[in-house]
Amino acid sequence: MTVTTVTTTQDPAGLDADGWPALIDAVRDAGQYPTRTEAERVTRIVLSALGGHVTGDERVDLARALPPEAARVIASQIPATRPLTAAEFVDSVAARIEGATSATARWDVSSVLSVLPPLIGKDLVARILSELPPGYALLFGVPELTRAA
Repeated sequence: MTVTTVTTTQDPAGLDADGWPALIDAVRDAGQYPTRTEAERVTRIVLSALGGHVTGDERVDLARALPPEAARVIASQIPATRPLTAAEFVDSVAARIEGATSATARWDVSSVLSVLPPLIGKDLVARILSELPPGYALLFGVPELTRAA
């Protein structure tokens, strides 16, 4: 899987006309999806699932760092009642995609989440990962850090 850097140009008011298409193109490249429509569908599903599992300041900062359309997808989700392991998260995405298996859902999740670090920054990724159960780092395309006891 290729990790693609996404750059957006946000104006001071936070409006971003090019960010969503650039994000979708990056996901399309990373996931090798045949169409932009497929890449957009997968992006919406994965961001929707993520939106329920990132909470507090990290959720607010994630929404601020993303293009407005992606921010709306994240922010519109009701927080999950319990954190899912990375495997459970992938399975929850598989349940949202017709015909998906755990393997294909893992590809989809990684295709979306792996394009986020260059867009949102390493510090925010680290903060998000510190709030999620172990195992999510690889989905974001970053090394899994061992937590101190």
